[in-house]
Amino acid sequence: MREKQQSAPGEARLPGPSFKDFILKDQSQPPAAFLEESYEFLGDQDIPYSHYTSTEYADKEGEKLWPRTWQWACREDHIPEPGDYYVYDVADLSAIILRTESGEIKGFFNACMHRGTQLKEPGSCGYSKDLRCPFHGWIYSLDGELIHLPQQWDFPHVEKDSHNLPEVSVDTWAGFVFVNFDQNASSLEEYLGVMPQHFADFKIENRYVDLHIQKRLPCNWKAAAEAFLEAYHVPETHAGGMDGTEVATQYDVFGENVSRFIHTVGAPCPLTDPPPSEQKLLESLFVRGSEDEEVPVVPEGMTARDVYAEIVRTQFAETYEQDFSHISTSQVLDSIEYFLFPNMFLFPGLSLPMVYRFRPDPKDPDYSLFDLLFLRPNPLEGPAPLPPEPVFVDIEESYANVPGIGRLGFVYDQDTNNLAAQTRGFKSSLKRGETLGNYQEIRARHLHSRVEHFIND
Repeated sequence: MREKQQSAPGEARLPGPSFKDFILKDQSQPPAAFLEESYEFLGDQDIPYSHYTSTEYADKEGEKLWPRTWQWACREDHIPEPGDYYVYDVADLSAIILRTESGEIKGFFNACMHRGTQLKEPGSCGYSKDLRCPFHGWIYSLDGELIHLPQQWDFPHVEKDSHNLPEVSVDTWAGFVFVNFDQNASSLEEYLGVMPQHFADFKIENRYVDLHIQKRLPCNWKAAAEAFLEAYHVPETHAGGMDGTEVATQYDVFGENVSRFIHTVGAPCPLTDPPPSEQKLLESLFVRGSEDEEVPVVPEGMTARDVYAEIVRTQFAETYEQDFSHISTSQVLDSIEYFLFPNMFLFPGLSLPMVYRFRPDPKDPDYSLFDLLFLRPNPLEGPAPLPPEPVFVDIEESYANVPGIGRLGFVYDQDTNNLAAQTRGFKSSLKRGETLGNYQEIRARHLHSRVEHFIND
Protein backbone atom coordinates (compact mmCIF):
# COMPACT_ATOMS: atom_id res chain seq x y z
CA MET A 1 0.00 0.00 0.00
CA ARG A 2 1.29 3.45 -0.90
CA GLU A 3 2.14 5.98 1.75
CA LYS A 4 -0.48 8.62 2.38
CA GLN A 5 -0.29 11.57 0.04
CA GLN A 6 0.38 14.94 1.61
CA SER A 7 -2.09 16.88 -0.53
CA ALA A 8 -5.23 18.26 1.08
CA PRO A 9 -8.25 15.91 1.12
CA GLY A 10 -9.90 15.74 -2.29
CA GLU A 11 -6.98 17.27 -4.18
CA ALA A 12 -5.26 14.01 -5.23
CA ARG A 13 -5.73 12.89 -8.85
CA LEU A 14 -4.61 9.95 -10.95
CA PRO A 15 -1.03 10.75 -12.05
CA GLY A 16 -0.45 11.47 -15.72
CA PRO A 17 -2.62 13.10 -18.38
CA SER A 18 -6.15 14.01 -17.34
CA PHE A 19 -9.39 13.52 -19.23
CA LYS A 20 -9.18 17.14 -20.36
CA ASP A 21 -5.62 16.63 -21.61
CA PHE A 22 -6.75 13.77 -23.84
CA ILE A 23 -9.85 15.37 -25.34
CA LEU A 24 -8.00 18.60 -26.13
CA LYS A 25 -5.79 16.52 -28.46
CA ASP A 26 -8.82 15.42 -30.49
CA GLN A 27 -9.12 16.90 -33.96
CA SER A 28 -12.67 18.03 -33.22
CA GLN A 29 -13.38 20.56 -30.50
CA PRO A 30 -15.25 19.03 -27.54
CA PRO A 31 -18.35 20.80 -26.17
CA ALA A 32 -17.49 23.59 -23.76
CA ALA A 33 -19.38 21.78 -20.98
CA PHE A 34 -16.86 18.92 -21.15
CA LEU A 35 -14.09 21.32 -20.19
CA GLU A 36 -15.89 22.59 -17.08
CA GLU A 37 -14.70 21.22 -13.74
CA SER A 38 -16.74 21.35 -10.55
CA TYR A 39 -15.41 19.39 -7.59
CA GLU A 40 -15.88 20.03 -3.91
CA PHE A 41 -14.57 17.91 -1.02
CA LEU A 42 -17.61 16.67 0.90
CA GLY A 43 -15.94 14.84 3.78
CA ASP A 44 -14.50 11.37 4.27
CA GLN A 45 -16.62 9.81 7.00
CA ASP A 46 -17.92 6.29 6.46
CA ILE A 47 -21.44 5.76 5.06
CA PRO A 48 -23.35 3.50 7.52
CA TYR A 49 -24.44 0.19 6.05
CA SER A 50 -27.76 0.69 7.80
CA HIS A 51 -28.55 3.32 5.15
CA TYR A 52 -28.86 0.38 2.75
CA THR A 53 -30.24 -2.41 4.91
CA SER A 54 -32.53 -0.70 7.41
CA THR A 55 -36.26 -0.97 6.80
CA GLU A 56 -36.71 2.10 8.98
CA TYR A 57 -34.34 4.10 6.79
CA ALA A 58 -36.14 2.91 3.64
CA ASP A 59 -39.45 3.94 5.21
CA LYS A 60 -38.06 7.43 5.81
CA GLU A 61 -37.05 7.61 2.14
CA GLY A 62 -40.56 6.58 1.20
CA GLU A 63 -42.01 9.27 3.44
CA LYS A 64 -39.65 12.17 2.79
CA LEU A 65 -37.58 11.58 -0.35
CA TRP A 66 -39.64 9.96 -3.10
CA PRO A 67 -42.72 12.18 -2.60
CA ARG A 68 -40.67 15.38 -2.91
CA THR A 69 -38.27 14.98 -5.83
CA TRP A 70 -38.60 15.25 -9.60
CA GLN A 71 -38.30 11.86 -11.35
CA TRP A 72 -38.66 10.92 -15.00
CA ALA A 73 -41.69 8.73 -15.50
CA CYS A 74 -41.65 8.02 -19.24
CA ARG A 75 -40.82 9.48 -22.62
CA GLU A 76 -43.30 11.71 -24.41
CA ASP A 77 -43.38 8.98 -27.08
CA HIS A 78 -45.02 6.65 -24.56
CA ILE A 79 -48.16 8.84 -24.62
CA PRO A 80 -48.30 10.31 -28.15
CA GLU A 81 -52.10 10.51 -28.56
CA PRO A 82 -55.06 11.69 -26.40
CA GLY A 83 -56.07 8.90 -24.05
CA ASP A 84 -52.61 7.31 -23.96
CA TYR A 85 -51.45 6.72 -20.39
CA TYR A 86 -48.41 5.44 -18.52
CA VAL A 87 -48.26 4.41 -14.85
CA TYR A 88 -45.14 5.38 -12.90
CA ASP A 89 -44.57 3.61 -9.57
CA VAL A 90 -41.92 4.33 -6.96
CA ALA A 91 -41.89 3.10 -3.35
CA ASP A 92 -45.60 3.12 -2.37
CA LEU A 93 -46.43 5.97 -4.76
CA SER A 94 -48.17 5.63 -8.11
CA ALA A 95 -49.08 8.20 -10.75
CA ILE A 96 -51.05 7.99 -13.98
CA ILE A 97 -49.39 10.10 -16.68
CA LEU A 98 -51.66 10.74 -19.65
CA ARG A 99 -52.36 12.95 -22.62
CA THR A 100 -55.68 14.77 -22.51
CA GLU A 101 -58.03 15.49 -25.39
CA SER A 102 -56.38 18.90 -25.83
CA GLY A 103 -52.94 17.29 -26.11
CA GLU A 104 -51.81 18.46 -22.68
CA ILE A 105 -49.81 16.06 -20.50
CA LYS A 106 -51.22 15.62 -17.01
CA GLY A 107 -50.53 13.38 -14.03
CA PHE A 108 -52.88 12.11 -11.32
CA PHE A 109 -52.48 10.13 -8.14
CA ASN A 110 -53.38 6.57 -9.08
CA ALA A 111 -56.21 6.11 -6.57
CA CYS A 112 -59.97 6.41 -6.82
CA MET A 113 -61.50 9.13 -4.67
CA HIS A 114 -64.13 6.66 -3.45
CA ARG A 115 -62.27 3.91 -1.57
CA GLY A 116 -58.74 4.31 -2.85
CA THR A 117 -58.62 1.53 -5.42
CA GLN A 118 -55.90 2.04 -8.01
CA LEU A 119 -57.41 3.02 -11.33
CA LYS A 120 -54.65 1.46 -13.43
CA GLU A 121 -52.38 -1.51 -12.80
CA PRO A 122 -48.81 -0.80 -11.62
CA GLY A 123 -46.37 -0.44 -14.50
CA SER A 124 -49.11 -0.52 -17.11
CA CYS A 125 -49.55 1.66 -20.18
CA GLY A 126 -52.00 1.87 -23.03
CA TYR A 127 -55.09 3.75 -24.18
CA SER A 128 -58.15 4.68 -22.16
CA LYS A 129 -60.98 7.01 -23.12
CA ASP A 130 -61.48 7.80 -19.41
CA LEU A 131 -60.33 6.60 -15.99
CA ARG A 132 -62.78 4.06 -14.60
CA CYS A 133 -62.46 2.47 -11.17
CA PRO A 134 -62.66 -1.34 -11.50
CA PHE A 135 -64.29 -1.68 -8.03
CA HIS A 136 -67.47 0.40 -8.13
CA GLY A 137 -67.32 2.11 -11.50
CA TRP A 138 -66.60 5.73 -10.59
CA ILE A 139 -65.45 7.38 -13.82
CA TYR A 140 -63.12 10.33 -14.32
CA SER A 141 -62.40 12.26 -17.49
CA LEU A 142 -58.89 12.53 -18.90
CA ASP A 143 -58.75 15.91 -17.13
CA GLY A 144 -59.42 14.20 -13.80
CA GLU A 145 -63.01 15.37 -13.37
CA LEU A 146 -65.49 13.00 -11.75
CA ILE A 147 -68.02 12.53 -14.54
CA HIS A 148 -69.97 9.48 -13.37
CA LEU A 149 -70.88 8.51 -9.81
CA PRO A 150 -73.00 5.33 -9.76
CA GLN A 151 -76.12 5.62 -7.55
CA GLN A 152 -75.40 9.24 -6.87
CA TRP A 153 -78.49 9.46 -4.66
CA ASP A 154 -76.44 7.91 -1.84
CA PHE A 155 -73.68 10.54 -2.01
CA PRO A 156 -75.31 13.91 -1.26
CA HIS A 157 -72.05 14.88 0.46
CA VAL A 158 -70.06 14.59 -2.80
CA GLU A 159 -70.09 17.98 -4.50
CA LYS A 160 -69.45 18.63 -8.18
CA ASP A 161 -65.75 19.41 -7.72
CA SER A 162 -65.04 17.84 -4.34
CA HIS A 163 -63.88 14.45 -5.63
CA ASN A 164 -61.91 15.21 -8.79
CA LEU A 165 -58.58 13.38 -9.02
CA PRO A 166 -55.73 15.32 -7.38
CA GLU A 167 -52.89 16.09 -9.76
CA VAL A 168 -49.19 15.37 -9.42
CA SER A 169 -46.80 17.98 -10.76
CA VAL A 170 -45.79 17.20 -14.35
CA ASP A 171 -43.29 18.80 -16.71
CA THR A 172 -41.16 17.79 -19.69
CA TRP A 173 -37.54 18.17 -20.68
CA ALA A 174 -35.50 16.59 -23.50
CA GLY A 175 -38.39 14.32 -24.46
CA PHE A 176 -38.81 12.97 -20.92
CA VAL A 177 -41.94 13.38 -18.81
CA PHE A 178 -41.12 14.17 -15.18
CA VAL A 179 -43.39 13.89 -12.15
CA ASN A 180 -43.23 15.23 -8.61
CA PHE A 181 -45.78 14.08 -6.01
CA ASP A 182 -45.19 17.22 -3.92
CA GLN A 183 -48.12 19.62 -4.24
CA ASN A 184 -45.74 22.53 -3.59
CA ALA A 185 -42.85 21.37 -5.76
CA SER A 186 -40.36 23.86 -7.12
CA SER A 187 -40.15 24.05 -10.91
CA LEU A 188 -38.46 21.31 -12.91
CA GLU A 189 -36.35 23.98 -14.62
CA GLU A 190 -34.90 25.02 -11.27
CA TYR A 191 -34.39 21.41 -10.22
CA LEU A 192 -32.46 20.51 -13.41
CA GLY A 193 -29.69 23.01 -12.69
CA VAL A 194 -27.03 22.90 -15.44
CA MET A 195 -28.65 20.06 -17.38
CA PRO A 196 -30.50 22.15 -20.03
CA GLN A 197 -27.39 24.21 -20.70
CA HIS A 198 -25.07 21.19 -20.89
CA PHE A 199 -27.46 19.23 -23.11
CA ALA A 200 -28.32 22.04 -25.51
CA ASP A 201 -26.27 20.50 -28.35
CA PHE A 202 -27.21 16.86 -27.81
CA LYS A 203 -30.84 17.02 -28.99
CA ILE A 204 -31.91 14.17 -26.71
CA GLU A 205 -35.52 15.09 -27.46
CA ASN A 206 -34.91 13.89 -31.04
CA ARG A 207 -34.26 10.30 -30.03
CA TYR A 208 -36.49 7.29 -29.69
CA VAL A 209 -36.43 4.31 -27.31
CA ASP A 210 -34.78 1.44 -29.18
CA LEU A 211 -34.61 -1.04 -26.27
CA HIS A 212 -35.99 -1.09 -22.72
CA ILE A 213 -34.80 -3.64 -20.17
CA GLN A 214 -36.02 -3.99 -16.59
CA LYS A 215 -33.91 -6.08 -14.23
CA ARG A 216 -34.52 -6.98 -10.60
CA LEU A 217 -31.35 -6.47 -8.59
CA PRO A 218 -30.41 -8.06 -5.24
CA CYS A 219 -29.40 -4.81 -3.57
CA ASN A 220 -30.64 -1.51 -2.23
CA TRP A 221 -31.40 1.11 -4.90
CA LYS A 222 -28.53 3.33 -3.66
CA ALA A 223 -26.01 0.49 -3.91
CA ALA A 224 -27.23 -0.19 -7.44
CA ALA A 225 -26.87 3.47 -8.38
CA GLU A 226 -23.39 3.69 -6.87
CA ALA A 227 -22.21 0.83 -9.08
CA PHE A 228 -22.61 3.23 -12.00
CA LEU A 229 -21.45 6.46 -10.35
CA GLU A 230 -17.73 5.78 -10.67
CA ALA A 231 -15.17 4.24 -13.01
CA TYR A 232 -12.99 3.08 -10.10
CA HIS A 233 -14.43 -0.44 -10.56
CA VAL A 234 -13.36 -0.75 -14.20
CA PRO A 235 -9.90 -2.38 -13.77
CA GLU A 236 -11.20 -5.15 -11.49
CA THR A 237 -14.81 -5.67 -12.52
CA HIS A 238 -14.36 -5.31 -16.29
CA ALA A 239 -10.70 -6.21 -16.78
CA GLY A 240 -10.22 -8.92 -14.16
CA GLY A 241 -7.50 -7.10 -12.24
CA MET A 242 -5.32 -6.42 -15.27
CA ASP A 243 -2.72 -3.70 -14.79
CA GLY A 244 -2.79 -0.63 -17.00
CA THR A 245 -6.56 -0.43 -17.33
CA GLU A 246 -7.19 2.74 -15.33
CA VAL A 247 -9.04 5.30 -17.39
CA ALA A 248 -8.67 9.07 -17.29
CA THR A 249 -11.91 10.16 -15.63
CA GLN A 250 -13.24 13.52 -14.54
CA TYR A 251 -15.80 13.73 -11.72
CA ASP A 252 -18.00 16.77 -11.15
CA VAL A 253 -20.84 17.85 -8.88
CA PHE A 254 -22.99 20.70 -10.17
CA GLY A 255 -25.19 22.19 -7.48
CA GLU A 256 -27.76 20.24 -5.51
CA ASN A 257 -29.06 17.67 -7.97
CA VAL A 258 -26.57 17.03 -10.76
CA SER A 259 -23.30 15.14 -10.91
CA ARG A 260 -21.23 13.81 -13.79
CA PHE A 261 -18.35 11.66 -14.82
CA ILE A 262 -16.69 11.54 -18.21
CA HIS A 263 -14.01 8.99 -18.96
CA THR A 264 -11.98 8.47 -22.07
CA VAL A 265 -12.36 5.65 -24.54
CA GLY A 266 -9.45 4.83 -26.81
CA ALA A 267 -6.87 6.72 -24.76
CA PRO A 268 -4.03 4.95 -22.92
CA CYS A 269 -4.01 4.39 -19.21
CA PRO A 270 -2.28 7.49 -17.77
CA LEU A 271 0.00 5.24 -15.70
CA THR A 272 1.31 3.21 -18.67
CA ASP A 273 4.95 4.05 -19.36
CA PRO A 274 5.75 4.01 -22.17
CA PRO A 275 2.23 4.48 -23.54
CA PRO A 276 1.04 2.10 -26.27
CA SER A 277 1.21 3.23 -29.86
CA GLU A 278 -1.83 4.74 -31.52
CA GLN A 279 -2.01 1.63 -33.71
CA LYS A 280 -2.22 -0.61 -30.63
CA LEU A 281 -4.92 1.61 -29.20
CA LEU A 282 -6.91 1.37 -32.43
CA GLU A 283 -6.61 -2.41 -32.38
CA SER A 284 -8.00 -2.46 -28.84
CA LEU A 285 -10.94 -0.34 -29.97
CA PHE A 286 -11.73 -2.85 -32.71
CA VAL A 287 -11.67 -5.67 -30.18
CA ARG A 288 -14.11 -3.56 -28.15
CA GLY A 289 -16.48 -2.88 -31.02
CA SER A 290 -15.94 -3.70 -34.70
CA GLU A 291 -13.76 -6.79 -34.52
CA ASP A 292 -15.07 -8.20 -37.81
CA GLU A 293 -13.51 -5.37 -39.80
CA GLU A 294 -9.90 -4.97 -40.84
CA VAL A 295 -8.06 -2.55 -38.60
CA PRO A 296 -6.90 0.46 -40.66
CA VAL A 297 -3.55 2.12 -40.23
CA VAL A 298 -3.55 5.23 -38.08
CA PRO A 299 -2.30 8.07 -40.29
CA GLU A 300 0.66 10.03 -39.03
CA GLY A 301 -0.43 12.94 -36.85
CA MET A 302 -3.79 11.36 -35.99
CA THR A 303 -4.91 9.48 -32.90
CA ALA A 304 -6.70 6.17 -32.61
CA ARG A 305 -9.60 8.03 -31.05
CA ASP A 306 -10.10 10.27 -34.07
CA VAL A 307 -9.76 7.40 -36.54
CA TYR A 308 -12.23 5.21 -34.70
CA ALA A 309 -14.68 8.07 -34.12
CA GLU A 310 -14.82 8.66 -37.88
CA ILE A 311 -15.55 4.97 -38.44
CA VAL A 312 -18.41 5.15 -35.93
CA ARG A 313 -19.79 8.33 -37.54
CA THR A 314 -19.81 6.59 -40.92
CA GLN A 315 -21.56 3.52 -39.50
CA PHE A 316 -24.22 5.67 -37.84
CA ALA A 317 -24.69 7.72 -41.02
CA GLU A 318 -25.40 4.52 -42.95
CA THR A 319 -27.71 3.11 -40.27
CA TYR A 320 -29.74 6.25 -39.60
CA GLU A 321 -29.34 7.97 -42.99
CA GLN A 322 -28.20 11.29 -41.61
CA ASP A 323 -25.01 13.28 -41.10
CA PHE A 324 -23.04 12.99 -37.86
CA SER A 325 -19.88 14.75 -38.99
CA HIS A 326 -20.52 17.61 -36.58
CA ILE A 327 -20.37 15.32 -33.51
CA SER A 328 -17.02 15.63 -31.71
CA THR A 329 -14.75 12.65 -31.06
CA SER A 330 -15.46 12.85 -27.35
CA GLN A 331 -19.25 12.87 -27.91
CA VAL A 332 -18.92 9.88 -30.24
CA LEU A 333 -16.70 7.66 -28.09
CA ASP A 334 -16.42 8.67 -24.47
CA SER A 335 -18.51 7.48 -21.56
CA ILE A 336 -20.41 10.64 -20.66
CA GLU A 337 -22.73 10.10 -17.72
CA TYR A 338 -24.89 12.70 -15.99
CA PHE A 339 -26.85 11.86 -12.85
CA LEU A 340 -29.98 13.75 -11.82
CA PHE A 341 -30.90 13.08 -8.22
CA PRO A 342 -32.50 10.88 -7.04
CA ASN A 343 -32.41 8.16 -9.70
CA MET A 344 -31.80 9.26 -13.30
CA PHE A 345 -28.63 8.49 -15.28
CA LEU A 346 -28.37 9.98 -18.75
CA PHE A 347 -25.65 9.29 -21.33
CA PRO A 348 -25.87 11.84 -24.17
CA GLY A 349 -23.07 10.31 -26.30
CA LEU A 350 -23.59 8.82 -29.74
CA SER A 351 -22.26 5.28 -29.29
CA LEU A 352 -23.22 4.97 -25.59
CA PRO A 353 -26.77 6.38 -25.60
CA MET A 354 -28.18 4.88 -22.39
CA VAL A 355 -30.63 6.02 -19.75
CA TYR A 356 -30.78 4.34 -16.33
CA ARG A 357 -33.25 4.50 -13.48
CA PHE A 358 -33.15 2.74 -10.10
CA ARG A 359 -36.23 2.35 -7.92
CA PRO A 360 -36.55 0.75 -4.48
CA ASP A 361 -38.48 -2.41 -3.84
CA PRO A 362 -41.41 -1.11 -1.74
CA LYS A 363 -41.30 -4.17 0.53
CA ASP A 364 -37.62 -5.03 0.95
CA PRO A 365 -34.66 -2.60 1.03
CA ASP A 366 -32.37 -5.42 -0.16
CA TYR A 367 -33.87 -5.30 -3.67
CA SER A 368 -34.42 -2.74 -6.41
CA LEU A 369 -35.57 -2.39 -10.01
CA PHE A 370 -33.21 -1.26 -12.76
CA ASP A 371 -34.59 0.36 -15.92
CA LEU A 372 -32.13 0.41 -18.83
CA LEU A 373 -33.06 2.23 -22.04
CA PHE A 374 -31.17 2.83 -25.26
CA LEU A 375 -32.04 6.02 -27.17
CA ARG A 376 -31.29 6.23 -30.89
CA PRO A 377 -31.52 9.15 -33.35
CA ASN A 378 -34.97 9.81 -34.79
CA PRO A 379 -35.25 9.35 -38.57
CA LEU A 380 -35.12 12.60 -40.52
CA GLU A 381 -38.29 11.64 -42.38
CA GLY A 382 -41.34 9.84 -41.10
CA PRO A 383 -42.35 9.01 -37.55
CA ALA A 384 -39.94 7.52 -35.05
CA PRO A 385 -40.63 3.96 -33.86
CA LEU A 386 -42.89 3.75 -30.83
CA PRO A 387 -41.26 2.66 -27.55
CA PRO A 388 -41.03 -1.14 -27.22
CA GLU A 389 -42.43 -3.11 -24.30
CA PRO A 390 -39.88 -3.53 -21.47
CA VAL A 391 -38.07 -6.87 -21.40
CA PHE A 392 -37.92 -8.17 -17.83
CA VAL A 393 -34.72 -9.87 -16.65
CA ASP A 394 -34.77 -11.59 -13.26
CA ILE A 395 -31.89 -11.63 -10.77
CA GLU A 396 -30.25 -14.83 -12.01
CA GLU A 397 -30.78 -14.10 -15.71
CA SER A 398 -28.22 -12.48 -18.01
CA TYR A 399 -28.77 -9.24 -19.86
CA ALA A 400 -27.12 -10.98 -22.82
CA ASN A 401 -30.31 -13.02 -23.32
CA VAL A 402 -32.16 -9.87 -24.41
CA PRO A 403 -32.26 -9.56 -28.22
CA GLY A 404 -30.53 -6.43 -29.46
CA ILE A 405 -28.21 -5.71 -26.53
CA GLY A 406 -25.20 -7.51 -28.04
CA ARG A 407 -21.88 -7.68 -26.22
CA LEU A 408 -22.96 -4.94 -23.80
CA GLY A 409 -25.11 -7.57 -22.09
CA PHE A 410 -22.02 -9.23 -20.64
CA VAL A 411 -20.67 -5.83 -19.54
CA TYR A 412 -23.89 -5.18 -17.60
CA ASP A 413 -23.63 -8.65 -16.07
CA GLN A 414 -20.21 -7.66 -14.78
CA ASP A 415 -21.60 -4.37 -13.46
CA THR A 416 -24.33 -5.99 -11.37
CA ASN A 417 -22.93 -9.44 -10.51
CA ASN A 418 -21.17 -7.99 -7.45
CA LEU A 419 -24.31 -6.56 -5.88
CA ALA A 420 -25.64 -9.64 -4.07
CA ALA A 421 -22.23 -10.15 -2.45
CA GLN A 422 -22.16 -6.50 -1.44
CA THR A 423 -25.59 -6.77 0.17
CA ARG A 424 -24.46 -9.81 2.17
CA GLY A 425 -21.30 -7.96 3.13
CA PHE A 426 -23.28 -5.01 4.46
CA LYS A 427 -24.74 -7.38 7.04
CA SER A 428 -21.73 -9.56 7.85
CA SER A 429 -19.04 -6.89 8.09
CA LEU A 430 -17.51 -6.08 11.47
CA LYS A 431 -16.81 -2.58 10.15
CA ARG A 432 -20.24 -0.96 9.97
CA GLY A 433 -19.82 1.47 7.10
CA GLU A 434 -18.25 1.92 3.67
CA THR A 435 -15.14 4.03 3.07
CA LEU A 436 -15.29 6.13 -0.07
CA GLY A 437 -12.55 7.65 -2.18
CA ASN A 438 -12.48 11.43 -1.97
CA TYR A 439 -12.43 12.08 -5.72
CA GLN A 440 -13.44 8.96 -7.64
CA GLU A 441 -16.43 8.29 -5.38
CA ILE A 442 -17.50 11.87 -4.77
CA ARG A 443 -20.74 11.27 -6.66
CA ALA A 444 -21.70 8.44 -4.30
CA ARG A 445 -21.08 10.70 -1.33
CA HIS A 446 -23.09 13.45 -2.98
CA LEU A 447 -25.98 11.00 -3.49
CA HIS A 448 -26.00 10.14 0.21
CA SER A 449 -25.76 13.77 1.27
CA ARG A 450 -28.86 14.57 -0.79
CA VAL A 451 -30.79 11.61 0.59
CA GLU A 452 -29.96 12.67 4.12
CA HIS A 453 -30.96 16.23 3.32
CA PHE A 454 -34.51 15.10 2.61
CA ILE A 455 -34.67 12.58 5.44
CA ASN A 456 -33.47 15.10 8.02
CA ASP A 457 -35.50 18.03 6.72
